[in-house]
Amino acid sequence: MRLGFVGLGAMGRPMAINLAEAGHDIVVCDTDHTRTAILAQHGAAVAATPKDAADEADVVLACLPNLDAAEMVATGADGVSAGTRARAFVNMGTTGSAYSRAVAQRMAEVGKAFLDAPISGGPPGAEAGTLGIMCSGDRATFEALEPALDVISTKAVYVGEQPGAAQTMKLVNNIISFGNLAVALEAITLGAKAGLDPELMIEVINASSGRNTATEAKIPNHVLTRTFDYGGAMYIIEKDLELWRREAEAYETPMWLGTNIRTLFLQCIAEVGRDKDMTALAQTLERMAGVEIPRTR
Repeated sequence: MRLGFVGLGAMGRPMAINLAEAGHDIVVCDTDHTRTAILAQHGAAVAATPKDAADEADVVLACLPNLDAAEMVATGADGVSAGTRARAFVNMGTTGSAYSRAVAQRMAEVGKAFLDAPISGGPPGAEAGTLGIMCSGDRATFEALEPALDVISTKAVYVGEQPGAAQTMKLVNNIISFGNLAVALEAITLGAKAGLDPELMIEVINASSGRNTATEAKIPNHVLTRTFDYGGAMYIIEKDLELWRREAEAYETPMWLGTNIRTLFLQCIAEVGRDKDMTALAQTLERMAGVEIPRTR
């Protein structure tokens, strides 16, 4: 089976590299030719458009940064839906369930299967091949892709046949992850202002019930270093939080804590900019508290 891979950004590029290095036959596409040139060095073929990728591959995977790009790649004039060879389209981005339902219908109209496969784990997980992947849609496509998914993830879970179910699952996961980072940074800021050593706080928390991915990786590796370079750009977080808001609204579910988390991130974006890393949230909390978490690494 030949795989097409569209979108070679912070997440897509390392995933595509891992697939190529594992021996999978892939053809890649991206608007940035520097990115496709890197994949060519790893043995991948290069397609000019998503349609061309779908003309050359059996299944096309896409990992795009926003809804506009995702829609263009899936169903645009030069999109995957217009390709002749591909029998399935796999959406690995976070796009919300409404997008998935619409694209699944369009793909069905042109005889292609659809699979949602949003990813979790950030750029570090993409590089290490340790992502978590949640999938919904065509089960046969999921089963056919399992060898490829095993290369880029530690666990790929099939959550059901309904297109969009995996998107809802991803947004549920995201708001928990963003909340973990927000409350952990808020608490570390309090401790720093009280004179506690940040390294010691992290050590205690990670041996206690407050442990989470923020205290295990994001804060020690990207906040205590003062580098703020985890790899999750604020414009991606902003997009994901808006999709989460729409999902909660569509299902008429009040999300009191989630709304405050979103407000805090939007405040940070207004202060530091949309291109900053998500761990720069620490700087907004520091400003409000009148303290700086000292660099310890």
